[in-house]
Amino acid sequence: MKECKAWIAGVSGTKLTPDEVAFFRDEKPWGFILFARNVESFEQLADLTAQMRDLTGRAQAPIFIDQEGGRVQRLRSPLVPNYPSAAEIGAIYDSDPEAGLRAAWLQARLHAFDLLKAGVNVDCLPVLDVPIEGAHDVIGSRAYSRNPHHVAEMGRSAAEGLLAGGVLPVMKHMPGHGRAFSDTHKELARVDVPLSELVTHDFIPFRALNDLPMAMTAHVVFDCIDPERPATLSPTVIDTVIRDIIQFDGLIMSDDISMKALQGELGDLAEGIVSAGCDIVLYCAGIMEELITVAARVPVLEGKARKRAELAEVYAGIPDLSDEKELREEFGQMFELMA
Repeated sequence: MKECKAWIAGVSGTKLTPDEVAFFRDEKPWGFILFARNVESFEQLADLTAQMRDLTGRAQAPIFIDQEGGRVQRLRSPLVPNYPSAAEIGAIYDSDPEAGLRAAWLQARLHAFDLLKAGVNVDCLPVLDVPIEGAHDVIGSRAYSRNPHHVAEMGRSAAEGLLAGGVLPVMKHMPGHGRAFSDTHKELARVDVPLSELVTHDFIPFRALNDLPMAMTAHVVFDCIDPERPATLSPTVIDTVIRDIIQFDGLIMSDDISMKALQGELGDLAEGIVSAGCDIVLYCAGIMEELITVAARVPVLEGKARKRAELAEVYAGIPDLSDEKELREEFGQMFELMA
């Protein structure tokens, strides 16, 4: 892998500006992330993602998107169907576990068909958070179930569906966002239950899928582990919980550092995230002044972080020989999708 820096960058629009082209040619992030603001058509997306990779000099540079289904879906109709939420898949599982697991796999496999057409090779899915009664609906229907074992099973099926389609999964939000009583896009969330309760509930899906190559952190403070810092900025959470208790040795990327849950100057946050043990810093907003600030404070990707990134880039492999039309027909029998 050619030299790059330990961050993932968002961009401003459907085409790269001249300033963005010059900037990314010099700064070379490990990857990019796309949002609805970047989406116009498959042809436009394919051009955009090809240009992004050209600027990095790496043909397999990861390009991320949040394509879950339900309310978190960056590609939408008419480009692709408006897919059901994880909770709707979970409802099928509740009445027929085998059918629910098949639905989770099918939806993820169909996402892979959609994404590869656009040049996108990483999907920030599955969501492995386990909501509790009364928690903020920032997770809500994005979760498969309130049963952690069911979440683990459906999350595994979704990850396998993406991998079968040649797309890399990213499990989120480690070590768990389901107990948050606030939206971390807007403010910091705290969890105050004992560690024993987290281990026997919230951590279960992440531990079950700890062989996957990538995970995203949660901007959540766990009082019993580190009452001063959210997981994204906590060496204790990353070392003791994620690396030791959950036993995850894959690549850890932060959630978006421009979310309001994190307080402070973006450059300081970027440096603090890497110092805490995250391998990659995620910055989504695509504002040039902020891109410059973040890029100035993230290191060159090297050491163990580089090895984890190299593994992630090749983990998904070549798509299987699934027939897209047949899979869509099968899935359509489970859900009524918009054309």
